[in-house]
Amino acid sequence: MKDLIGISSKTYEIYKKVLPKINEEFKRIDDICEYNNAKMMNAFFSCHVNESHFNMTTGYGYNDSGRDVVEEVFAHIFKAQKALVRTQFVSGSHTLCKTFFALLRPNDLLLSITGTLYDTLHEVIGIKPNPSSLMAFKVKYDEIPLVNDDFDYEKIAEYLEKHQVKVIEIQRSKGYSTRKSLSIEKVEKVCKLIKKISPETIIMVDNCYCEFVNEKEPIEVGADIVVGSLIKNLGGGLANNGGYVVGKKELIDLVGESLTLPGEGADVGPSLGANKLFLQGIFMAPTVVASALKTSVLASAMLEELGYKVSPLYNEEKADIVLTIGFGNEKDLVNFCKGIQSGSPIDSYVSPIPVNTPGYSDQVIMAAGTFVQGSSIELSCDGPIREPYIAYLQGGLTYDTGKIGILKAIDRLISDD
Repeated sequence: MKDLIGISSKTYEIYKKVLPKINEEFKRIDDICEYNNAKMMNAFFSCHVNESHFNMTTGYGYNDSGRDVVEEVFAHIFKAQKALVRTQFVSGSHTLCKTFFALLRPNDLLLSITGTLYDTLHEVIGIKPNPSSLMAFKVKYDEIPLVNDDFDYEKIAEYLEKHQVKVIEIQRSKGYSTRKSLSIEKVEKVCKLIKKISPETIIMVDNCYCEFVNEKEPIEVGADIVVGSLIKNLGGGLANNGGYVVGKKELIDLVGESLTLPGEGADVGPSLGANKLFLQGIFMAPTVVASALKTSVLASAMLEELGYKVSPLYNEEKADIVLTIGFGNEKDLVNFCKGIQSGSPIDSYVSPIPVNTPGYSDQVIMAAGTFVQGSSIELSCDGPIREPYIAYLQGGLTYDTGKIGILKAIDRLISDD
């Protein structure tokens, strides 16, 4: 393998050195994968998926039985009343945006209890002024930062006792921050607190990067509505685009009308041939997520061996597929991303550079030699060009190919010393 992929003996020796200590973590990942595959298959059995559901609709998308069964499968997996799974969602951020606008009205209060939300949502909310933002439509916004990578339960309780909050937003993954991603156990604890004090408040969870990492999903622990992207975990690397929203029926109906139009909602929206890919994607998703987690574990162990600050550590419990790597300087961040690109199946000969990117305040470098543009369930690595120069690594459709990308990226770091 070493000669075929073109890495040094030093990199290969580090790889061989860490293998024995990551085997136990791989076993834990495999156990969760086995459970989630059983959960996924039970959904296919229960929803009576058949070949006719692969058929496509165009135009208005009336009577799309395949689209309907896709949504039944997603609802079943999440233990939700209803799901909306559509190609018309452009991205995870777009899905979150449509959900915010569906649930909130002028003078309603949106509260983030995970601090400032992801960069691409700043103009959606109005933190960064935009005439189309929630704030421009008189929606109020506030946030409570995390404390030591956990919810500030005391401050949340005090806030809910003093304010009428329409929607609470929880962003489980870390985004471009340095905090840890939030475990399902922490989400459960805070959901119980919120519902005890303010049962009418809608708990909305941004679940991007977190699906199938653990055995439970947020609806099972008290969330009212959950949002994610199909070019991340649940698309299994096969979905070409799209997003999903699952939760209480009345809330999903509102999102459907926000996505299309009042009075028609989820009854329209053609599948355009995506049904089969959505079903194949969710079928593959538990196994693909396990591969991404194993790729992350290997990268974490090797980079820790080299002295880099990584989170989570290879043997820490995982809440999502994202690994952060603290480089402390722009040169190492850029070189690592270039190494990931060189170990990708698509555009391996391309050298990524930091550029201005829509939705981000800083220049961002993005390495993603992917079959689906921007897919982060495929091996990718990105980061803003700002201190402390952190790379965000995620994905790997198979462990064997994800491993090659990691080895080439680390080899580039070592050879540039």
